[in-house]
Amino acid sequence: MSEEGTFWASLAEKFFGLLLTIIGALFLYFTVTSTTVLGVFTAFFGFLGIVLLAVGLFLLLVRPPE
Repeated sequence: MSEEGTFWASLAEKFFGLLLTIIGALFLYFTVTSTTVLGVFTAFFGFLGIVLLAVGLFLLLVRPPE
């Protein structure tokens, strides 16, 4: 892959990582603040929020192969 293609792939990876991190954090915030409305599904939505946050942080922290 050319050097220019690696730059754009890395930029896209960081952008989607940031996007997933923000969405996961918002998901967790709204899950925690509305536990009474969610009822028995609180743990399910909390788990989904943690997964999104973890995937987003992983995409932000990992380095693409050179």
